[in-house]
Amino acid sequence: MNIQQKLGKNLKRIRDEKKLSQEKLSFEADIHRSYVSDIERGVRNPTIQVVYQFARALNVTMGELLD
Repeated sequence: MNIQQKLGKNLKRIRDEKKLSQEKLSFEADIHRSYVSDIERGVRNPTIQVVYQFARALNVTMGELLD
């Protein structure tokens, strides 16, 4: 599994644990909903800024998203 797939899997898992829709997460992270979907599917390579925005919105560390 590459890092993009790992990020996507962790993002979806944490989002589901927090009972957030992709739409709600996209609003909280200020990222377009379709981009959230692309990242969860591992088809996009987000910048470190985007990973930070997700971590902040989910109240987790960036490491938790990438580990």
